[in-house]
Amino acid sequence: MVAKKHEAYEILEDYKKIIWPYIKKALKTPLFPKKFRITKNYQNYTNIHLRAVREYPKRKGKYLRPTLLMLTAEAMKTPRDRIIPTAAAMQLSEDFLLVHDDIMDRSDKRRGKKALHKIYGVNVSINAGDHLQSLMWRLLSKNYKLLEQETSEAIYKEMHRILVRTYIGQSVESIWAENNQKTISDEDYFFIVDGKTSYYTIAGPMRLGAIIGGADDSELQAITEFGIYLGRCFQLVDDILDLTGDFGGKKEMANDIYEGKRTLILGHLARNLKKTDFEKLNRILSKKREQKTKEEVEWILNKMNKHGSIDYARNMAKSLRDKSEQLFEKQLGFLKKEPQRGNIKLLIDFILERKS
Repeated sequence: MVAKKHEAYEILEDYKKIIWPYIKKALKTPLFPKKFRITKNYQNYTNIHLRAVREYPKRKGKYLRPTLLMLTAEAMKTPRDRIIPTAAAMQLSEDFLLVHDDIMDRSDKRRGKKALHKIYGVNVSINAGDHLQSLMWRLLSKNYKLLEQETSEAIYKEMHRILVRTYIGQSVESIWAENNQKTISDEDYFFIVDGKTSYYTIAGPMRLGAIIGGADDSELQAITEFGIYLGRCFQLVDDILDLTGDFGGKKEMANDIYEGKRTLILGHLARNLKKTDFEKLNRILSKKREQKTKEEVEWILNKMNKHGSIDYARNMAKSLRDKSEQLFEKQLGFLKKEPQRGNIKLLIDFILERKS
């Protein structure tokens, strides 16, 4: 597995090197009409905004989503230059979503450094996130010169659907946390996950790559089904790591508990607690992030271990993993060009067996 992990990181790094120059170029300030150009008097203030805009893209990340997008299209024998603008747009979508997500979650860190709003404040950070979103759509507009009109329109529509489903999932998750939703079912949990992870992280990028590659409806549906299972597993692994991993100091352990996120693990715990413990759980969860104590969070963690909630999630993840691997072999045979198909399989293993 160590060798596979090493190979997976190499794949991600290789595609990052391909995609980053396009993002770096997109981050340049456009030339405004003469009457709207930034004068010397306001350049210092403008530079604060521009530094905020560039902060998360410059920190980069794993580049999993744009890599999956490119591998999918390339596995369908698509020339690389027809794919890169969409892949770069996919990465910028993550950067602007993370800016807003960190503000909503009151996160302290992102990619090992201070969260953007901890550096520039909430208002500047919101504007920086909006700026990044505008760059994402600008990159997608380049497809009209590279691809057929129908394909370009399909990519625009798909990106719009991906983002809207993500926004809905994020809002419902926030509503449940803010209202201190006392219990959630596995079905409730997967409603959230199917938007922000299954679609946004797996099926969406792969569907975009397949659209560029000329996939038909049945092939897109096969990717969708595969993405649902793999995405659910991906998020469960992420939730488990949040409670059990140290992330090399890059993230705070048990962040989901501090944020009050309604995970499958938390839902299982709530359903299995006796009344007095259930009431204590909800008193803790009703507190804001900064009001929760380390002892309270550790109490929840101990209860999760006692009642087998983390193991319940692990078993669920394994079942979903097995299903996604079966679907990849049986229904995604149209992704056949090598080494891209093999590289997708390596990334699947990386997604499901990562430790950070």
